[in-house]
Amino acid sequence: MPSFEITPIGTVRNDRTDIQHSDNWGAVRSTIVVDERFGGACLQGLEEFSHVEVVFVFDRFPDGGDHREPRPYRGRADLPPMGVFAGRGPRRPNRIGVTCCRIESVHGRELTVVGLDAVSGTPVIDLKPVLVEFVPTDVRQPEWVSSMMSDYFRP
Repeated sequence: MPSFEITPIGTVRNDRTDIQHSDNWGAVRSTIVVDERFGGACLQGLEEFSHVEVVFVFDRFPDGGDHREPRPYRGRADLPPMGVFAGRGPRRPNRIGVTCCRIESVHGRELTVVGLDAVSGTPVIDLKPVLVEFVPTDVRQPEWVSSMMSDYFRP
């Protein structure tokens, strides 16, 4: 397959710096500073939305190597092994993360969100407003996932 290059559109700024601290993201307030090449009005209109999908790169994690073998979810031996595309963590072929965040404010090129699970300095590659028409109503997942993720977005 051909490869392609993606240039970040901005950077995350928050108080989280430890990539190993992977829970309690619910109250994390982050400001995404969009690059000046997009101009001061690049976020105009986004304040009309309650949520935004932030697409970012897990740039601090090493390449996961061989992705053919399923691994225990979140590295926990008490959880079932899952294929690389059955999880949302950083062990991915392209190390891309996506999180739906509540918009707190928009000021010029600065977007402040709550609940972004990315550490300070993380490159952001895109922002997309959340539209009701894109949110599924019939999501299903294995029963163990809710228990395992119970602290992830806890404040």
